[in-house]
Amino acid sequence: MNTLTTTFLGITFSNPLILPSGIIQEIPDHLRAEQQGIGGITIKSLTVSPREGNPLPRVWKYDHGYINSVGLRNPGVDEGIKKIAHLQRRVTVPLIVSIFATTTSDFKTLASKILTMNPQLVELNLSCPNTVNDMGQPMGMGVESTREAVKAVKRIVKNRTKLIAKLSPNVPAIGKVAKAAEEEGIDAISAINTIGPGMIIDIRRKKPVLGNKEGGVSGSGIKPVAIRCVYDIYNSVKVPIVGMGGVSTWEDAVEMMMAGATLVGVGSAVYFDKNVYEEIKKGLLAYMEREKLKSLFKIVGVAHSN
Repeated sequence: MNTLTTTFLGITFSNPLILPSGIIQEIPDHLRAEQQGIGGITIKSLTVSPREGNPLPRVWKYDHGYINSVGLRNPGVDEGIKKIAHLQRRVTVPLIVSIFATTTSDFKTLASKILTMNPQLVELNLSCPNTVNDMGQPMGMGVESTREAVKAVKRIVKNRTKLIAKLSPNVPAIGKVAKAAEEEGIDAISAINTIGPGMIIDIRRKKPVLGNKEGGVSGSGIKPVAIRCVYDIYNSVKVPIVGMGGVSTWEDAVEMMMAGATLVGVGSAVYFDKNVYEEIKKGLLAYMEREKLKSLFKIVGVAHSN
């Protein structure tokens, strides 16, 4: 019998689709993703202190997706832990707790506090295009900053949880960044975050549409970049990959897996179609039937051998 059940870092997902961080803004609302058929949920990234985010408007739809500058709006780690604990009691799918910082010290603080929840998976958001560190760039934009972040968190968590590094596509060699994370003990790689920053100008109002003027670009238009990044990462590391960026159909999910992803993030597409998770799952099952596949793991990375 064909099944979409997927094992990732020893954890069972009922299907390979996950909700990326940041798509649903309020932690209690993440429950909707499970109700819509997702296989796993990544919580909105938490920071040490609460963040109000960037000026409104923060999200704007364009022809091929969205441009956003939410600015990591979140309640802070202390309040966030309480909200996640409440969510944990209500969902059955695996939860990935995402944390973001611009310094290694803050990453260590976040990791220490998150460990009190005994999380199965923790994502280090090293790639937000709307916030910068004191060097003027996001953590994870470079090989050395990625090393520093992963090393710092690894010292705190040791083997008490699995770590995923979420990387930015806005680098000349994402495979080298992924390799640096792997060398410091990361358990998996997630890619990609939004591209950009980009900008849309309202020609009637003669000004940028976002309150922050610029923001990260998501949606179907970025899929070719995401596929290339996942392909390069797969060539560079042995740890498993969560692939995302522009996925909205079962064909996109298959393409992402062939590039090297074990799990596939579906984010912006849910704004266009609330049934997108179920539609992708139906398409994947039909594809498996035609290809006589009992597991989708058979196609992970297959594009590299053909």
